[in-house]
Amino acid sequence: MAKPVVAIIGKPNVGKSTFFNYIVGQRISIVEDTPGVTRDRIYAESNWRGRDFTVIDTGGIEPESDDVILSQMRTQANLAIEMADVIIFLTDIKQGVTAADQEISIMLKKSKKPVVLVCNKADQYGTVDANIYEFYNLGLGEPYAISAANAKGIGDVLDAIYECFPKQEEQEDDGEMIKVAVIGKPNVGKSSLINRILGENRVIVSNIAGTTRDAIDTEFENEYGKYVLIDTAGVRRKSKVNEKIEKYSIIRTNLAIERADVCLILIDATEGVTEQDAKIAGEAHEAGKGIIIVVNKWDAYEKGTGTLEAYTKDVYEKLAYLSYAPILFISAKTGQRVNKLFEMINMVANQNAMRISTAMLNEVINEAIALVQPPTDKGRRLKILYITQASTKPPTFVIFVNSKELFHFSYERYLVNQIRKEFGLQGTPIRVIVREKGDKIETK
Repeated sequence: MAKPVVAIIGKPNVGKSTFFNYIVGQRISIVEDTPGVTRDRIYAESNWRGRDFTVIDTGGIEPESDDVILSQMRTQANLAIEMADVIIFLTDIKQGVTAADQEISIMLKKSKKPVVLVCNKADQYGTVDANIYEFYNLGLGEPYAISAANAKGIGDVLDAIYECFPKQEEQEDDGEMIKVAVIGKPNVGKSSLINRILGENRVIVSNIAGTTRDAIDTEFENEYGKYVLIDTAGVRRKSKVNEKIEKYSIIRTNLAIERADVCLILIDATEGVTEQDAKIAGEAHEAGKGIIIVVNKWDAYEKGTGTLEAYTKDVYEKLAYLSYAPILFISAKTGQRVNKLFEMINMVANQNAMRISTAMLNEVINEAIALVQPPTDKGRRLKILYITQASTKPPTFVIFVNSKELFHFSYERYLVNQIRKEFGLQGTPIRVIVREKGDKIETK
């Protein structure tokens, strides 16, 4: 199920980033040294009353010109309206209603999207700032007085946002459909691949209008199964993102990854794996999605003896963290090997959703321990007590040990490799959580 998207809009210096950082809390801090993790994100994940949602901060995407304030606000508001399920309109209670606020409110009312009006910088405790009543004139309902700096009144705002979320039971059930995101930088052939698939394999096709993520979803069915193809805007290298509006294409790609079961990472055969390819692939890996590396334009690549093997080796060297992902060489232009994608998609989706019994897991781990003894440190030896699977998509395993400090990464990698050797799990990342005896786990 797709997470609701909440966008924060407002003119400069009303406290959007402070409010954003408070809502997402520590979750915006990225500690994993994983390729593709963007450290200057303008979006993050949060949770309120058990509901996960994505928050977008428009504070960092204002046009480079500082002269035309209303133009800046119009651009921000349009982008936020386009992508969001719920919009937080942040204003400054001390400034009162400005011309820019009025301009934005008109656009928001035309959008028909749920809007939560928030008046920031109400810093005095125990009193109601009389300026708040002016904001009723915007026609956006009751304004919420908060202090983002002092964390005052934010719970009421989050409650209001929660009430605007699409009801979970009303979300469309895709049933047995496999959701496939086609991702990659511009001009690698994403649209050509989708057009080839739909042109050759279409049985039932319906374009889904009104998606809030600006990605085109297309349902279709063929002899291999039922699918939803998610086409995404290409992601450019950051040096080429001159207009900050293009940062939204990165967000759209990540939202598409989030909704997908399997990600097809398209690489241009004539260019090879670029730094931007690695970043995009890293996002899918971090998200725990099923992954297939698709090398497109293979018909245009000059070949010789051993070309395929050498190219495959080069891809895995540059995308070492995706050593589990299968590679398929295709041509969207000619249709070469495109049909082979579907069996691979089905396989990877099943592997990503695989559940393994605790008994089978412990049998494999015990054999692995017998082959390679756990490490020791200062006379203490690591003891693997037992392992169990906590969740799927991706397969996530909890390993109970006598001491977390003794559980070195190299031994974790060895155990993961043994699990892959026994159960396959091709095309899916594996997550490992280490617990000491007595720690509780949640399974799902």
